Amino acid sequence: MKAIFVTETGGPEVLNVVDRPEPRPAPDEVLVEVAYAGVNYIDTYFRSGSYAQELPYIPGSEGCGRVLADPAGEIAAGTVVAWHDAPGSYAERVCVKRNRLVAVPEGIDLPVAASMLLQGMTAHYLLFGTRETREGDTLLVTAGAGGVGLVLTQMAVSAGAIVYSVTSTPEKAALAAEAGASAVFGYDDFAAKAREATGGRGVDAVFDGVGKTTFPQALEACRPRGLVCSFGSASGEVEGFAIQELNKHGSLFLTRPSIGAYVASDDEFRLRAQAVVRAIEEGSLRLRIHEPFLLDDAIAAHTELQARRTTGSVVLKVAG
Repeated sequence: MKAIFVTETGGPEVLNVVDRPEPRPAPDEVLVEVAYAGVNYIDTYFRSGSYAQELPYIPGSEGCGRVLADPAGEIAAGTVVAWHDAPGSYAERVCVKRNRLVAVPEGIDLPVAASMLLQGMTAHYLLFGTRETREGDTLLVTAGAGGVGLVLTQMAVSAGAIVYSVTSTPEKAALAAEAGASAVFGYDDFAAKAREATGGRGVDAVFDGVGKTTFPQALEACRPRGLVCSFGSASGEVEGFAIQELNKHGSLFLTRPSIGAYVASDDEFRLRAQAVVRAIEEGSLRLRIHEPFLLDDAIAAHTELQARRTTGSVVLKVAG
C-alpha cells in the first residue's frame, strides 16, 4: 500500500511517499480503507521531533474511510467510519480500535468526517471539560480562523457565550466573524482590546493554541480568577514561566490540557464524539475544509499549515 513514511525527524521534507506492507488488525481492531486523512498541527510536532515519536513511523492519527474487515464480525464491510486516534493514518489502509470508531451519517461529506473528531472533540473538552461554559461567558480564542478556533467559536456561541477572536489577516478575521465572533483582534494588542471590550474586566477564559508568542498577552487578557487554557504551541512552547505570574494577574487558573485525558474512557469519548456529530447534523456546527491535498502532497500540506496559509481543517485525499 502507499503511505507517507518518516525515517528521521525534521522539516516537511522528511515526509516520504513509499510502499509499505498492509497492516493486519488485532482482535480489538478493524481494518479500514482510508478515504481522507486529517492533517493536524500535532502531526508537525511529532514529525519535527518536538514530541517524542519512535522512528520510523507512518504519521497521522485521524481520518475516515470504509471498513474492509472486522475480525470480530461486529462491523459490516463497507461501513463508513471516522476516527481520531489511529496511528498511521497517512496511508491507504489503517487499523483502528473498534471502540474508537464513529459511524458517519449519510449527510456528512467525507472530508468533513475526516477532520471532525479531533478538532470537534478538542473544542468540546475545552468548553465543557476544562470548564463548564455558560450563557454570557466571555471567551478569547487565539488562532481564531484555524480548525479548532472556528469550531470552538461556533460551539461557544451555540452555548450562549460571547467570543473574541484573534487572527492574523483581514481574510481570517472575516472567517472568525462568520463563525460568530463578536469582535476580532490582531495579535499586536489583543489583550488591551479584550479588556476594552469587557469594560476593563478581562475575559472569563482564554483558549490559546499559539503558545510562546501569545502567552504573555493571554495572562493580561484574563479577568481575576479566570482561566488561561494553553492547549497548543504553534509558535513554540511557553518557556521560563514563573508560577507567581498567576498571582500577579489576579489569582488566575492555568491548564495545559490534551485530548487524551478528556476522552480517556469510552463513555467520555462517545459523549464528545456524539456531541460533534449531532452539531454537524443539526447545522449548528459547520466545518470549513481547506482545498484537500493529495496523499503524495503531504509535504505541501505540512508546509502550508505551518506557514499559517490554511484556514479551517486540512485533509489529505487518499482514496476516491
